[in-house]
Amino acid sequence: MPTHTAIPAKAFDVVIAGGGSAGAVLARRLSENPNRTVLLLEAGPAYAPDAYPDVIANANRVGGDAMHDWGYRTQDHLGLGHDVRAIRGKVLGGSSGVNAAVAMRARASDFARWSARGLDGWSWDEVFPIFKALENTPTGDDAWRGRSGPLPIRQRSMEEITPSMRAFVLASEAAGLSRITDFNGAEQDGVSPYPLNVVDGRRINTGMAYLTEEVRARTNLAIVGGAEVDAVLFDGRRARGLRLAGGEMVEAGRVILSAGAFGSPAILMRSGIGPAAHLRDLDIPVLQDAPVGERLKEHPFYYNVYALKREARSMDPVAGAIIWTRSSEAAADELDLHVSGTHIFDPAQSPTGGAIVLACSVTLPKSVGSVRLASRDPRAMPLIRYNFFEDPSDLRRMMEAVRLSRRIGRTAPFGDVVEAEMFPGPDVRDDDALRRAVVLAVDGYAHPTSSVPMGGPDDPRAVVDGSGAVRGVVGLNVVDASIMPDIVSAPTNVTTIMVAEAISPRLV
Repeated sequence: MPTHTAIPAKAFDVVIAGGGSAGAVLARRLSENPNRTVLLLEAGPAYAPDAYPDVIANANRVGGDAMHDWGYRTQDHLGLGHDVRAIRGKVLGGSSGVNAAVAMRARASDFARWSARGLDGWSWDEVFPIFKALENTPTGDDAWRGRSGPLPIRQRSMEEITPSMRAFVLASEAAGLSRITDFNGAEQDGVSPYPLNVVDGRRINTGMAYLTEEVRARTNLAIVGGAEVDAVLFDGRRARGLRLAGGEMVEAGRVILSAGAFGSPAILMRSGIGPAAHLRDLDIPVLQDAPVGERLKEHPFYYNVYALKREARSMDPVAGAIIWTRSSEAAADELDLHVSGTHIFDPAQSPTGGAIVLACSVTLPKSVGSVRLASRDPRAMPLIRYNFFEDPSDLRRMMEAVRLSRRIGRTAPFGDVVEAEMFPGPDVRDDDALRRAVVLAVDGYAHPTSSVPMGGPDDPRAVVDGSGAVRGVVGLNVVDASIMPDIVSAPTNVTTIMVAEAISPRLV
């Protein structure tokens, strides 16, 4: 059963809105001081560590269900011709409870781009020890891997993946890519089975890894599920607590928003912090004119799908292997393309009862999206636009990734286990047809970032400083993927955890 159902009737030193990949980390770290009282509010169910339902705990089930998802869709139909499902976990552990559990760090070049925005404290040399300290993994080089942190990361071996996934790795090598032994090690340009935060088939989300039974037993930590946040309460410009969607008030000395790349900007805007003209349109009094929601980034995702021959149609486990490489337009030391091999596909849609997906992505997109409020109603879905392919470079590079995945699709031994290409299909032969197919079906990788970006003191497009402190007010921080100043070239979950670990000591 979910834990904690009522909000304690007292003031707290810290209240955290959102118990996901960042919020769970903060709750653990900030409650380590027994003299500090911490309240963690999660809009979804707050399950005990060993009581998560199968749809959350089973690593083969990806994307959650209606009970554990916010149900968001983008407003991209005018640009793309279709909207995009924006999956976000609504459960203690957040999207780390519904994702594919890929545990890949961002790269040094990603943090060089952050530092170039005038941010201190976010260079690779500064964040690398934090990445190591948050994980426990029994394999890999001691120089690169952590052994005793809360988050278990396990490198999947060739023997642990399906026959068709092994064929994908071997065909990628035959196509000229290097075999990588550890994407969290010294080299990343190549192909390898995934590193995953999965143990014995169980997806270890942050509600499990960070909020253990021992942590939850702390008398100074309260965790409340089913608590959806409306807005921040202020005395003048000092945050003093939160108002929930049901009207309840929570008083606190410090307020931290960890509601994610959609939730955190929405709460800020409902609180009067955001683009002044937009807030006035909704009759929200403007406390602080700020560029909230204006730099949303997401990785575009296209599914190149193959039906597997019956003798090779195993689809368990679903997560398998990935190519991480560079396009012809990548800058020095950037790896801006993924081809992600999974079996996240309904086998009933395959003529053979088995399929493999080679999902292609541009991991350093230039197109910029946005988050806006549809209304003042805290339960109204935000207006989200990814604006995929607004920058022509993104579509050109996506075409490179899809051409690579299709070439691997024809290369032995992968080509030997394939019955037929399902999407885009054998009738799609030339670049014009492929371009139309990609735009028609592009999806999101579920890695939204940068809607409340960090920046240096001279960055007019930043909303928060390098510690997530919101400019123009006191006692309010944002700590989650929304504050990344730019999207990183890897799946974002481990980097989001690192961001929370990095900032937590600064929240004294």
